[in-house]
Amino acid sequence: MNSKEQIIHQIEHIPEPLLNEVLNFIQFLKYKHLASEKLETALLSEFSLQKDWLTPQEDEAWQHL
Repeated sequence: MNSKEQIIHQIEHIPEPLLNEVLNFIQFLKYKHLASEKLETALLSEFSLQKDWLTPQEDEAWQHL
């Protein structure tokens, strides 16, 4: 039995009042995973773009902020 099958089996046997908590936890895990992916993308983008950002011309352009 794979993980998905085990989860489904457990959900089928969980008391009804706990199902909302299970759903909330699943949604939390999905959100956490998505946030982690976005952070990783942002960090990788920053590294690849720093050659364009870290220049005297960029510093001068943003100096008034």
